[in-house]
Amino acid sequence: MTAILEVKQVNKSFGSVTAAHDINVSVKQSERLGLIGTNGAGKTTFVNIVTGYVKPDSGTILLQDRDITGHAPRSLTREGVCRSFQVPQLFLTLTTAQNLAVALGIANGRAYSPYATIDAEMEQAIDNLLERFRLADYREQIISELPGGVRKLIDIAVAVTRKPKILLLDEPTSGVAAEQKFALMDIVMSALDNDVTVLFVEHDMDIVSRYAQRVLAFYDGRIIADDVPKAVLENEIVRTHITGTAG
Repeated sequence: MTAILEVKQVNKSFGSVTAAHDINVSVKQSERLGLIGTNGAGKTTFVNIVTGYVKPDSGTILLQDRDITGHAPRSLTREGVCRSFQVPQLFLTLTTAQNLAVALGIANGRAYSPYATIDAEMEQAIDNLLERFRLADYREQIISELPGGVRKLIDIAVAVTRKPKILLLDEPTSGVAAEQKFALMDIVMSALDNDVTVLFVEHDMDIVSRYAQRVLAFYDGRIIADDVPKAVLENEIVRTHITGTAG
């Protein structure tokens, strides 16, 4: 199968700190990839480079064989490369439905006031997202009043309004209670179309083991392992530098 995303010989430094060194990754359509590594290992830099928030110093990024290296985030979201954030990027004084309405308006290429009357088509689109992400009970609640896990789901739902080909999730379960983390990921994965490619940054190895088909392990700006979860998590270098389980 032709790769939907290819990252070739990508490098990025911030002063004397190397955040990405000769990164090479090929991702197939509909793959589920977990990105692991300690803080500062380079995984978030990788996400930021792919989504256009950081420009690489060198290297090439291809989306379905088209060069998208250095394209701005807005351009990439139109191309179908979308993301959520570790800290949800939402309008805190608006309701869940209003946040989704604004996102859907932007996705449809038109400005939309959260206080405008919602037409039937917009209403149906909001209802669909609320159902898919199990958010109907929070429809009219103000974002600032909602718990962290619910905000995470809304942030991901906002990203999905763009109908992504590739969805990058930055620590989707961080700040979520341990007893809720699997339920949250179940909702996210079931809400996405089967052909959406997902890359998610995660520190919780239980989440990685359960939801990733493949794992990229980052250390010191490099990828030190790339394989199925069991093989990566049993890798001695990964156990020494990332999971701290070397015997």
